Amino acid sequence: MTKDELKIKIGRRIVELRAQKGWSQSDLARACDKDRQAIEKLENGRVNPTLYSLYELSQALEIPLSELTRF
Repeated sequence: MTKDELKIKIGRRIVELRAQKGWSQSDLARACDKDRQAIEKLENGRVNPTLYSLYELSQALEIPLSELTRF
């Protein structure tokens, strides 16, 4: 798997988990103290998330960090 493929898979997983909660990108952004554009970039695989960014997302979504990489 390439770096770009991994970024896309993580982005899709974030979309899936966010949708399960019925949240918009803005809702998720507020929950983890980021701006909506940052969430959009993560979901579209345009940025390489740091481990801490993924941790913040998992905390906001109230899931274990490992759930973000379950694809």
